[in-house]
Amino acid sequence: MSRVIPQIDLGGLSVEDKKENEFGALTSDDYRYTTVSRNGVPLPDPIEDEPPTYVYIITYLNYLILIIVGHIKDFIGINFQPHKYADLLEKDGMAPWYTKFESFYIRRMKQKIDDCFARPTAGVPGRLITCIDRDAHDYNRYFTFPGTTSQCLNLSSYNYLGFAQSEGVCTDSALEAVDKYGVGVGGPRNVIGTTDLHTETEQTIARFLGVDDAILFSMGYATNASLFASLLDKKSLVISDELNHTSIRTGVRLSGCSVKTFPHNNMQALEKLLREQISQGQPRSHRPWKKIIIAVEGLYSMEGTMANLPKLLELKKKYKFYLFVDEAHSVGAIGPRGRGVCDYFGIDPKEIDILMGTLTKSFGAAGGYVSGKQEIIDRLRLDINGQNYAEAIGTPVLAQILTSMKVIMAK
Repeated sequence: MSRVIPQIDLGGLSVEDKKENEFGALTSDDYRYTTVSRNGVPLPDPIEDEPPTYVYIITYLNYLILIIVGHIKDFIGINFQPHKYADLLEKDGMAPWYTKFESFYIRRMKQKIDDCFARPTAGVPGRLITCIDRDAHDYNRYFTFPGTTSQCLNLSSYNYLGFAQSEGVCTDSALEAVDKYGVGVGGPRNVIGTTDLHTETEQTIARFLGVDDAILFSMGYATNASLFASLLDKKSLVISDELNHTSIRTGVRLSGCSVKTFPHNNMQALEKLLREQISQGQPRSHRPWKKIIIAVEGLYSMEGTMANLPKLLELKKKYKFYLFVDEAHSVGAIGPRGRGVCDYFGIDPKEIDILMGTLTKSFGAAGGYVSGKQEIIDRLRLDINGQNYAEAIGTPVLAQILTSMKVIMAK
């Protein structure tokens, strides 16, 4: 079973071809769009195009057939070809890592389409991307690599604005940072991991967003996963949109607070839930909640919908809760100046208590940030685990963030 990926020679492409694949070309002004501010006007409710009932029935029926056939194959295989199922059986008195039931979905469903997913790549994730060819064997049980590549249209990368490039001003800045600082900082921010680039990047992010201050994290997922534990306790309540990212849900669970969900972007249901929770208070004691935070995303990447920020602020003024907005997919790419949903709706970002975002998508780098009022950021610098126990962002990555952000700001 060979899984070795050979060295790929990309020398067959000319410099012009590489630039075309990486950056693409605007061949017509018909495809040039400019975002304008809505000046506080919310978006209309999206039309939900649900499939007909017979499509649901056929889909679930197909799943049922796959499950039945998979269990039959498992029964026959375990009893007559146990050597092929060694990872599911007890060996030398040791239980398997995963039971037959726990691994069933991966073995009998996902594996059948693995040749279409998790494709190894070689090159920049630009308009086109170089995928390493591979040959599937035994119904995708394993792959071999012939040593060739294919140019594919890239529809899945985080590289929203093309800043994750192999040449240009961002790359030059990153290389200069390697020469000056090296590739790593050697520790967490509060120990030895703070450089002048970290401070400058935080100040630039705050200036870009129009808020008091910002704090950096070396991983976008960990930003949300560690944030809520520093702000909330069991006497606090988070009301979360049902389609929020798993990082938000992880962070809320780790905080130990109470959590309620409301239907996606349904402001009427949210207000009803708010009135109920404010009147009832904490479970058992019915004392008022210590804090109430509404958690939403600026742009929902899977649905293509945006938070109804004007209505959320209207409810915020009425019911006096804190508002958290995750701008992982909207900052840099939404609004007349590329500054996220506040820019798009024409709303002062200082009206949002906490603005979180990642630096992986629009800025072509890595990491995340939390921004907002000075007192909140100062408190987070003291005790948030995602910064105090993880190595700080490397300086080449910071140079990439700074340069791409300054390009968007036209500075």
